[in-house]
Amino acid sequence: MTFQELGIRKDFIKGINEIGIIEPTEIQEQVIPLLMDTHCDLVGQAQTGTGKTAAYGLPMLHRIDAKQKQVQGLILCPTRELGQQIAKQLFRFTKYTDKIFSEAVYGGSKIDIQINNLKRPTHIVVATPGRLIDLVKRDAVDLSHVNMVVLDEADEMLSMGFKKELDQILGFLKSAQSKWLFSATMPHGIRQIVNQHMSDDAHRIEVSGSNVVNKNIEHQYLICDENEKLEKLIKLIKAQQGNRGLIFCRTKVSAQKLSKRLIARNIAADAIHGDLLQKERDKVMRAFKKDRIHILIATDIAARGIDIAGLSFVFHYQLPDQDEYYTHRSGRTARAGKEGVSICLVTSTEMKLIRHYEKSLGIAFSQIR
Repeated sequence: MTFQELGIRKDFIKGINEIGIIEPTEIQEQVIPLLMDTHCDLVGQAQTGTGKTAAYGLPMLHRIDAKQKQVQGLILCPTRELGQQIAKQLFRFTKYTDKIFSEAVYGGSKIDIQINNLKRPTHIVVATPGRLIDLVKRDAVDLSHVNMVVLDEADEMLSMGFKKELDQILGFLKSAQSKWLFSATMPHGIRQIVNQHMSDDAHRIEVSGSNVVNKNIEHQYLICDENEKLEKLIKLIKAQQGNRGLIFCRTKVSAQKLSKRLIARNIAADAIHGDLLQKERDKVMRAFKKDRIHILIATDIAARGIDIAGLSFVFHYQLPDQDEYYTHRSGRTARAGKEGVSICLVTSTEMKLIRHYEKSLGIAFSQIR
């Protein structure tokens, strides 16, 4: 199907085509027609990189009344990076339409500046749960006209300890006519939220497991001892000949340590992790986007919402704690129809995890010898 057949207006299609969104993904084909015109609740199970932002963002934008200067849509997400990314995408979608204004609010940034920004006409607020509650307590944001609420990456918000905040926010948005929840997994806490805050006849859509992992990603592994990992990694980086990519570590201490080791070997790298101040994170991301550094070392949480075109590779210096993180990590490459490679550096005892990913995620790995 085309976006026009899904009911998307030509002025929106012009905006999304310009950023490389040409053909609808599976989740967009299923979700967009449901959300375009009717008020309903929706539970969607889909991984990152499947096109969720356009799946809920385009219907929300269609239903915003640009003449009404009130907040009509609310999008909740786990991290500031993802919040910034969503707000930027919405802005790009509306390049050729009536001006619809979105504002991203999140912790780790000065609340006074955000309060000031919210005094401007705002139609959609993209927020992390904790910061939104702070703003509501200060009467800095009026949510009484919100009729569409999105919970994006709901399982991640839960794992970061936001269950109480989500219940609180949904509690004072009882009058919202459309609640749309998207999650990669459906743990008990998510099912509780669905049962408590969403209608019994909520639509349920799941992007099947076979379509969850991007088919344009080549999955590989390299077996080495722990003390060989750094040298093997440096060889892999050099083989990329200046291409940009991400290296994942499990902890911020490991990310910092690896960053220092690579810089000491004259590799243009830097790390992004939870201890960085917002201005420091922004500085690192700017350097990466402008190609001043080629390698970004990240932890799983810090990498949520990183969506940079043209990343050639993802290296797993340490394997993730959870299966879905492998998909989240790998999905940073091969975006917008491009190809990419995802390479795991594993010890012989970690090989069982590679076999587990093959079975649970429906992917095939090849060995680098």
